[in-house]
Amino acid sequence: MSGERGGLLSAGGILSITVGAAQVIIGGIITVISGFNMSPWLPGLPYFGDLFNIIGAIPIVAIIIGVSFIVLGIIAIIGGTAAVKRNKFGLALAGAICALPSGTLGVLAVIFVSLAKGEFESKISPPKA
Repeated sequence: MSGERGGLLSAGGILSITVGAAQVIIGGIITVISGFNMSPWLPGLPYFGDLFNIIGAIPIVAIIIGVSFIVLGIIAIIGGTAAVKRNKFGLALAGAICALPSGTLGVLAVIFVSLAKGEFESKISPPKA
């Protein structure tokens, strides 16, 4: 692309960073609520009492899900940063893929980063003739 900077890669990187930050926040909230066995709802409300005590394994499963969201979010942030800097396509694509649990924004990040593969700098110099 002769050194041009397109908007698709920047958009994909920014989407990855934004979704990654949201995943870290949501994963942290899930982990804290589950770890301390806190009820996210008011206990006086009918049918919404301490839902984590309905099945004993729910807090453990919720902690695993929360930590998974945190890890995926961190990878998405690192990959989004690589996409914005345009230096490592594999890391940028991995970050966009880790943004997929968010749904539409993650799918858009993967599409944008994939379409903009040509914008990454090639580290291999061509052989001299």
